[in-house]
Amino acid sequence: MPYGLYLSAEGAHAQSKRLETIANNLANINTVGFKRQLAVFQARHAEEIERGGDVPGSGSINDLGGGVEVRETKTDFSAGPLKWTGVPTDMALEGEGFFVVRKDNEDFLTRAGNFRLTESGELITPQGYSVINEDGEPVIIDAANGSWELLPWGAIRQPGGAQTLAVVRPQSLGDLVQLGENLFRPLADTEALPAAERRVAGGYLELAGVQPTSEMVEMIEASRAVEANLNMMQTQDQMLAGLVSRLLRTS
Repeated sequence: MPYGLYLSAEGAHAQSKRLETIANNLANINTVGFKRQLAVFQARHAEEIERGGDVPGSGSINDLGGGVEVRETKTDFSAGPLKWTGVPTDMALEGEGFFVVRKDNEDFLTRAGNFRLTESGELITPQGYSVINEDGEPVIIDAANGSWELLPWGAIRQPGGAQTLAVVRPQSLGDLVQLGENLFRPLADTEALPAAERRVAGGYLELAGVQPTSEMVEMIEASRAVEANLNMMQTQDQMLAGLVSRLLRTS
């Protein structure tokens, strides 16, 4: 079978994966704190080299290349724009850092600050996960004792005392694994962000870090790349069929 047919098939598959990533970004345009995903392409060696039957740079027919593949999907952690909501439990981080939330007795990181209060005064995420303070305990706001306010460094002050939201940063953004629901699992220990570096805006939300126009342009580009590869596959298949037909006629 023509080698080019495999290359075209690999290209169509890689661009399809890219399309899935772009579609997911577009589907989360209105998701608070969402971070866009990027499909990272990598050139691959020919199959014979991949299997160890040859080496790169040999100059043989196996050194022609093996097309491209999606090596990984990376997260773009660029900060999204802030939107004023006026809701006291809405909070946004300006600059670096992540809120800490607890799900099933495990702590995760998130940039989404669209929190709410339960009847018992616990600060939770829309999914019902507890927001954690710097002491490692769920944030409890006793509104019955009077009003409360969020200070710029992330402290919640109310009559009778104050508590500070846990705001941390990973050793490297590469240590974070996206799990869905706007949650990230750190693969290494995190460190608390110093109070002088914290900027928590009350009544604001960080919107999704997705530019719809750019994503649509990339979607069109990926769609055309898929179509081009499929057309190449069809052309090579027709060429192969014509060759086989001529061989059968002369045999």
